[in-house]
Amino acid sequence: MAPTRISTLVVTALAAAAAAWLLISSIYYNRLPALPWLPVVTLAGLAVLEAYAAINTRGRIERRPGRDPVNPLMVARFVVLAKASALVGAIFTGVYAGLAGWLFVQTTQAAVDDRPAAVAGLLASIALVAAALWLERCCRVPERPEDENEPDDWQSRPGRR
Repeated sequence: MAPTRISTLVVTALAAAAAAWLLISSIYYNRLPALPWLPVVTLAGLAVLEAYAAINTRGRIERRPGRDPVNPLMVARFVVLAKASALVGAIFTGVYAGLAGWLFVQTTQAAVDDRPAAVAGLLASIALVAAALWLERCCRVPERPEDENEPDDWQSRPGRR
């Protein structure tokens, strides 16, 4: 599995920002309900959980004292979660960036009232992307030192492959 490319996330965010700007500019914003805070809290919570998983997984992979050994299947699940969260975070980053950009251009009271939620959503989604990329990086297998003289498992049993 290849690492997530930053360029893919940037292109996704830009496309979502353009789509959000076009969509929001084609409707009467004054008729919409206030921008909800629940998605902001959800994105921020996911970012915190993934950052905690990154710290915990890194310690277990590096076999720090007091940490249990890592379960390889759990690491594979964390990688899938990180890749999906990075993409979803990039989409939400684009949506909130397009929405915030449009809100800062408008002078209506409804637009002014929704600016804090849009900016908070933008920051929470950026935090989710950062935490997801960090979790993905923490799930990598560390390089073995070159001066290590221990043979690999397959080298210790030459008859087996």
